[in-house]
Amino acid sequence: MFLFNLTYVKPLDEIERLLPAHIAFLDAFYAGGKFLCSGRKEPRTGGVILCRCESRREAEKIRDQDPFFQEGAAEYEIIEFLPTKMSERFQALLG
Repeated sequence: MFLFNLTYVKPLDEIERLLPAHIAFLDAFYAGGKFLCSGRKEPRTGGVILCRCESRREAEKIRDQDPFFQEGAAEYEIIEFLPTKMSERFQALLG
């Protein structure tokens, strides 16, 4: 499991311009079963994505497809973690 911690490094008007392409990126990986949840940080300085990947390399390949990353609008911190305790509802999401 990986947590993508995005931090915007360009102004919000640039983020807004890229948002439709970023949403399409999110939709594609939700459809493929890789993303479990995502959302903006509050205050709006970036976002977070919970990603189900087999390896850091796979996580990096996914990151590389995000228009925010491609356009240098957001920096990505990729954090790998191994869930050891979770609710039954969350476990059902993992299959």
